[in-house]
Amino acid sequence: MEIKIQKKMLEANESDAEKNRKNFKDKNIFVLNVMSSPGSGKTETLCKTLKMVMPKIRTGVIVGDICTHNDADRLEASGAKVVQINTDKFGGDCHLSANMIDKAAKEFDLDNLDLLIVENIGNLVCPAEFDIGENARVVLLSVTEGEDKPLKYPLMFQVADAAILNKIDLLPYLDFNANEAVDNMRKVHPQMPVFQLSAKTEEGFEPWIEWLFGCVKK
Repeated sequence: MEIKIQKKMLEANESDAEKNRKNFKDKNIFVLNVMSSPGSGKTETLCKTLKMVMPKIRTGVIVGDICTHNDADRLEASGAKVVQINTDKFGGDCHLSANMIDKAAKEFDLDNLDLLIVENIGNLVCPAEFDIGENARVVLLSVTEGEDKPLKYPLMFQVADAAILNKIDLLPYLDFNANEAVDNMRKVHPQMPVFQLSAKTEEGFEPWIEWLFGCVKK
């Protein structure tokens, strides 16, 4: 019974995701789904990203968390419109669904957006399984998490279109092998672009921003 229920949930979500994708395509909006485990520096990376791409790219942000408005408050400082989704009212779901994105998107003036960034709920499992109608997925891994995470959570890295290795400013102080981490990402997703950067110091941001500009301008 649980398997059948899960299958129905995923099928319903796929239908909603296709509707989202068509709607965003009609509005010429590029949708980026950003995923990671908690504490990877996802929000700070997005804060710095928004600073670098606005106002050249008209950007909105949807933030997913089980509780609190903390991340949305930080991202709003960029001047971008930010819509918060809290899933505690839905039983504390550990991912955002396509239906949630559809409802949140109605809070934006979609005719005046080029890029919609979705900061998904922090974990390396559930968000990978749910299409939300995005154009691309990016996964963040920080140097404080361990080089083996791509091997332990392969689906997240397999479905990602690009990866970010964050907090490289900490490498001199940690027993972490960045080359091994990137190799492990490529074991599960060969040829995937990996951007090594520091959200704190902004080191390494240029290639990431160039990639993002290229996606939006296609």
